[in-house]
Amino acid sequence: MRKRHLTDNAEDILSVVIDTIQERKGKNIVSLNMKKIHTAVTDYFVICHGNSRTQVDAIADHIINDVSTKCKVRPFNKEGFENSEWILIDYIDVVVHVFLDSTRDFYQLENLWADAEKTNYED
Repeated sequence: MRKRHLTDNAEDILSVVIDTIQERKGKNIVSLNMKKIHTAVTDYFVICHGNSRTQVDAIADHIINDVSTKCKVRPFNKEGFENSEWILIDYIDVVVHVFLDSTRDFYQLENLWADAEKTNYED
């Protein structure tokens, strides 16, 4: 399986995503570096949560806006805005998951890739 690549600036996208989540007070921000996992379809997963659907929606909206403005990249796909419990924003090289806190607790997505290099960011 070959990984798809949208740009050569995955680290720039990752940085903007993390900064935006922090600015919007996202909680328990984690990035998973998937580059060494041969079956992974992306370079990075970013996972965070908000305490309300309104906050989850705001975090995701600002990520899309900031990455577009600063990196000149639009998402390949985005979904979950209908109920704002789990919004996925796919930049191919960076996939962002913005959860409602209870939904994140239920799925525990970051535990699925124990082999990935994990970075925790301050709230």
